[in-house]
Amino acid sequence: MKATIIVQNLKCDGCARTITNKLSEIEHISEVDVITESSSVTFTYVAAEDTLRVKDKLKELGYPSVDSKNTLATKAKSFVSCATGKMSKE
Repeated sequence: MKATIIVQNLKCDGCARTITNKLSEIEHISEVDVITESSSVTFTYVAAEDTLRVKDKLKELGYPSVDSKNTLATKAKSFVSCATGKMSKE
């Protein structure tokens, strides 16, 4: 099954790279596609609880879904995640 989550704080390819890398590490999550222009994260999952794990991971990385609170701490996490993604450029 496929799901799409619209997230906050997604600004560039560095952010997208971090999200793609980290979500791909989650069991039962595949085909991660991040579109910065629409702030969307699309992925394939196996069970409904997998989508909750993805939402939790996105929030942990600093990219909460649009229906979640976007705190100063969350914004700071997104800057770190963004920088990490930019440094891991392949």
